[in-house]
Amino acid sequence: MKEKIHPKYNKITVTCTSCGTEFETGSTKSAIRVDTCSNCHPFYTGKQRFVNAQGRAEIFKKKYGLK
Repeated sequence: MKEKIHPKYNKITVTCTSCGTEFETGSTKSAIRVDTCSNCHPFYTGKQRFVNAQGRAEIFKKKYGLK
């Protein structure tokens, strides 16, 4: 490998903004924040979590007055 052309690879902490879980990994960035991690994602936990946002179908129905 050529010297002085590769980015510096650091050990960093990844933080989940949903549940607050932190874990270490390697990256060229200084820190990473993620919205959902494997501790709180419904696919891995088997539990559905509801968000306050409406779905696209409900917004469409409300906009055009459909039932």
